[in-house]
Amino acid sequence: MSTTRSTTLTLAGLACGAGPRTLFTGLDLVVADGDVTAVVGANGSGKSTLLRTIVGELVPEDGSIRLSPADATVGWMPQVPPDVGESLLGYARRRTGVADAEAALHDASEALAAGDPGADHAYAEALERWLALGSADLEDRLPEVAARVGLDVDPARPLGTLSGGQAARATLVAVLLSRYDVLLLDEPTNDLDARGQDLVASFVAEHDGPVLVASHDRAFLDRVATAVVELDLAQGRVAHYSGGWSDHTAARALARRQAQEAFEAYADQRAQLVAQSRQRADWAEKGRRQVARGDEPDKHQREKFRARADRQGAKSARLARAADRLDAVEQPRKEWQLRYSIRAGSPSSDVVATLDGAVVERHGFRLGPVDLTLARGDRVALGGDNGGGKSTLLGALLGRLPLTAGRASLGARVRVGLIDQQRELLETDATVADVVAAELGTSDRAAVRTLLAKYGLGAEHVDREARSLSYGERTRALMATFAARQVNLLVLDEPTNHLDVTAVEQLEAALAGYDGTLVVVSHDQAFLDAVGVTRALVVDDGMVAEER
Repeated sequence: MSTTRSTTLTLAGLACGAGPRTLFTGLDLVVADGDVTAVVGANGSGKSTLLRTIVGELVPEDGSIRLSPADATVGWMPQVPPDVGESLLGYARRRTGVADAEAALHDASEALAAGDPGADHAYAEALERWLALGSADLEDRLPEVAARVGLDVDPARPLGTLSGGQAARATLVAVLLSRYDVLLLDEPTNDLDARGQDLVASFVAEHDGPVLVASHDRAFLDRVATAVVELDLAQGRVAHYSGGWSDHTAARALARRQAQEAFEAYADQRAQLVAQSRQRADWAEKGRRQVARGDEPDKHQREKFRARADRQGAKSARLARAADRLDAVEQPRKEWQLRYSIRAGSPSSDVVATLDGAVVERHGFRLGPVDLTLARGDRVALGGDNGGGKSTLLGALLGRLPLTAGRASLGARVRVGLIDQQRELLETDATVADVVAAELGTSDRAAVRTLLAKYGLGAEHVDREARSLSYGERTRALMATFAARQVNLLVLDEPTNHLDVTAVEQLEAALAGYDGTLVVVSHDQAFLDAVGVTRALVVDDGMVAEER
């Protein structure tokens, strides 16, 4: 959108919470034209809550939110997926705000026809907003935008009939159709392929007005962010940084190092003063004891000893006061960092899995024929556009989808661990402990609790409904299960989606030390670099090719 007026979003002293718990307080922020401010923090720190509060879905606990000009339009793209029965056109109209604007214009038109007082002014405002959102030509623009992202479907088609990749592209279509003064985006690159990520980055960079984006995508933030706001729930503070993700991490590390150095300098100086004070106090006490014993018969000499002891006592008191007058520097809190690992146990056969002329046909899509051999120790990345067939290839490789033609086989002693996009094993009302116990075939609840605790899932997690866990917590529960089963083939389908950066880094560290066979579907290049892939396969329109 090209704006013709200056727009500013101002937050002053903002405090937001979830239920009885306050997530952050004292947030001051100004986002002006051309600013792209990233909101980062651990899952549950309040990123989505902040965005929902700005658009009016939630009420702040304290502080104010101000738009300048007051009639500036705000676009809000949440993580919430579309309704399965909603058409592409209906979804686009709702997500761009056109549907609400059209309803408001209809109401204003009826009030104007009825001659209601002030109806002409209300109608003019409603019409201006309807036009500003691009309502007049949205239906005409939709096919062109959908073609740009490779979504060639009937605008009336229900989104529930689309593949996962196509649904991700439908979300992108809504973003690209948007016409707002202020744009709020919550994890806009989730589920998107490299092409989609490029389109979102270009859209954000070309937007003239203020942008506030919550994201865990480090590469994306380095491309688009001009500033970073970190919601640090553990430390109970809000921190501001200039630049993108890399700038933020470097500045945060420098600030923590400087804080630690300042504390150590203060602690050393205070310790020296206290030590000197105690030494002088000891000397004074020894002098007084010497005088009290009466070993020195000379009165003048005794007075000399007494005066010396008094001087030492006075010096001790001055040193103690100097220590107390130092400007106190608090010791930086040491952040507890969860580190978990997974080992493959006994090895599989040399050939882990094969596809021989494999063909899969489902929902009008055809994969193959595919010839593929997966060897023990391979670390394979599957790439390609959304809807190209990556998940279908995984299903065929693992024997989870029937083949129309060809053959699929797993090698001897292969034990598979699968983390799918939704972590569906944990999409249940059963407790976390029950799900894990069932997977492990054990009734030893104490052993299950001990296992989960090693992966940062304590008493507050294990007896909850599994579906209530965050994606990061679900990932750790699955990794704990796989570690106990000693899986030697680990398959991950978009594992970083919905994870905060800390959770992504924890997963990276665990996978970097994994000694089994690894297959990863991911568009996060930083993640793929961190886990050390050795082979790259591209799945495009149902065909598979190996990158050289």
